[in-house]
Amino acid sequence: MNTVNGNFGAFISFIQNPLFLSGLTSFVFAQFIKLTIATAVKARRNRKELLKALFWKTGGMPSSHAAAVSALTVTMAIQEGINSDLFILTLFFSMIVLRDAVGVRHSSGIQAKTLNTLGRALSERFQIEYHPVKEVQGHKPLEVIVGCFIGFFIAAAYAYL
Repeated sequence: MNTVNGNFGAFISFIQNPLFLSGLTSFVFAQFIKLTIATAVKARRNRKELLKALFWKTGGMPSSHAAAVSALTVTMAIQEGINSDLFILTLFFSMIVLRDAVGVRHSSGIQAKTLNTLGRALSERFQIEYHPVKEVQGHKPLEVIVGCFIGFFIAAAYAYL
């Protein structure tokens, strides 16, 4: 019985942790903004599509990855200081994620689009079945910058409010 209460207490501490809250809030808030923008541009038809877009849509304005990692980095800087090993680890982790969001994922999306164009052309010409690959969108630099600002301000809000 004591173990159950101890585990529950640990779980409560985990979900109340400012590092967890700032990262999660930043991610969800950025996805919500992305959903709002996507809904304004293209009407969504049902709740399932809305939930899928809220939690799984990649690419677009703003970057939820950038928001989450910048929130983690800022929170770690505030809690542990900029000379701590944890802050430095988080900073480099964030730089890798941000670089990936702009560069690698964008390049992968371009390659997937090219593969799908080629696959459709070959499918039509040789009458073979082609299953398109997912065209994952990367981010434009502005989308990543806006995501970083979201993460920064949410982390600051959790730390100081």
